[in-house]
Amino acid sequence: MTAIHRPIRSFVLRQGRVSNAQQRAHDTLLPRYGIPFAPHIVDLDQAFGRSAPKILEIGFGMGETTAAIAAAHPENDYLGIEVHTPGVGSLLKQIAALELTNLRVIQHDAVEVLTQMIASSTFDGVHIFFPDPWPKKRHHKRRLIQPPFVALLVERMKPGAYLHVATDWQEYAEQVLAVLAAEPGLDNTAENYAPRPGYRPQTKFESRGIKLGHGVWDIVFRKR
Repeated sequence: MTAIHRPIRSFVLRQGRVSNAQQRAHDTLLPRYGIPFAPHIVDLDQAFGRSAPKILEIGFGMGETTAAIAAAHPENDYLGIEVHTPGVGSLLKQIAALELTNLRVIQHDAVEVLTQMIASSTFDGVHIFFPDPWPKKRHHKRRLIQPPFVALLVERMKPGAYLHVATDWQEYAEQVLAVLAAEPGLDNTAENYAPRPGYRPQTKFESRGIKLGHGVWDIVFRKR
């Protein structure tokens, strides 16, 4: 099993304020919709109660996009990984409100989850939407999309599975494109950047940015 040693994390646990509703959802719904971190391979078919295509989302923020995609595609199972409690609580609330049966959450570091809990050739797709761009040059080492992490992801993807990264930070988009293009197990689905796939809803933040002339770059590769 591939292991990568990365003491530098791509996130900082700035929890911020957790609302009463988020905390209540976290406390009451995580046992139902969460998968606890454990240092052994998890059976995702058993966790979801069925065999279906499995899509991973890393860093789902407050979870609006994650819930919308899962609701629109009941034929797929979605696993969301996030470290921040407000976002986990927010997504759990949406899962319950929408009565989603095809979405589960792991609150833990994605690298450790992928390394210790996920078998090779598990995922049919991976979503990484608007990861922290760490814009200061001295912080670039914290960026999630680095060659060792991409190699780990590719090993956990099935042949033909897709990896979709979206960012509104052009310099990061250029780095992501270069890193993915250099990974021998991946092929770009577009000449450079891809049109926004229909399954990725446009967020309010994204729509506002586009009106202000800000760009958004979608990068979609497939595993050979």
